[in-house]
Amino acid sequence: MGGRATSAERQRLIMISEFRLQWPITRDLAALRERVHVFGIASGLTGHRLQDLVFVANEAATNVLRYGGADGALIAWSDEAGVSLEVADAAGALSEADLSLEPGHGLGHGVGGAGLRLIRRLCDEVSIEGSAGSARLRLRVHRQAPATACGEEPSIGA
Repeated sequence: MGGRATSAERQRLIMISEFRLQWPITRDLAALRERVHVFGIASGLTGHRLQDLVFVANEAATNVLRYGGADGALIAWSDEAGVSLEVADAAGALSEADLSLEPGHGLGHGVGGAGLRLIRRLCDEVSIEGSAGSARLRLRVHRQAPATACGEEPSIGA
């Protein structure tokens, strides 16, 4: 699928949302965001949770393009609780240690890290698994966001 998803593609996504869908990560991030948006809607996400899903997918794909050698894929699936994304990075540039970076510390390249901090904040679950020169970033967005200490959802749309 190139460019924006057509209404026929949206309908197909709605009909197969219980299956895993996979898209290559390319420089056409607008198309990726549209596909994730349609998948999120078909999976029952709305409002801030839908915005969060699209945002974290974009940030993770951007990291693959910027730090991972631009070779990767985004895999999405859903269940009754929410949506999971797996971002496969063929270069394996990310590690579990990158998730614990504090502000002012970059990825192993001396720059960046802000996207991963936002991903950690917006997702309900985040993990990185690396093996044999590749890495998989796993993200989970529940349909209902957990309340913060102030009783507000930790969303970018707030």
